Amino acid sequence: MSLPKTIFCDLDGTLTKHPGDSTVIQNPDYELEVLPGTKEIMNEWDKKSYHVIITTGRKESTREATVKQLQRAGILYDQLIMGFGGGDRILINDKKSNRDRNTAYAINIDRNVGLEHENNI
Repeated sequence: MSLPKTIFCDLDGTLTKHPGDSTVIQNPDYELEVLPGTKEIMNEWDKKSYHVIITTGRKESTREATVKQLQRAGILYDQLIMGFGGGDRILINDKKSNRDRNTAYAINIDRNVGLEHENNI
């Protein structure tokens, strides 16, 4: 039996073009530039009942603006975790005792390229 996957995905530079200027993200009217393949793959994940968690280094104080930007951009997600620093992000997960496979993975993509070619998730 295969359980739905949980996907942690960065926002700026991964799903949308990195704004460069951190002051624009505070504006709820700021238009996110959705990167190639983002909507398609996120719709596919939604159809597969994956749990999508968007992570971002944006400050918690920009949550309301970020939620409005994501809604306007049509990006589907289940949770939004904010306030990650700019350092490396490490996921640690246990291996299930009855399975001989890894249960945690990391995929690094170039900034502002999008998810167009990430169809093996």
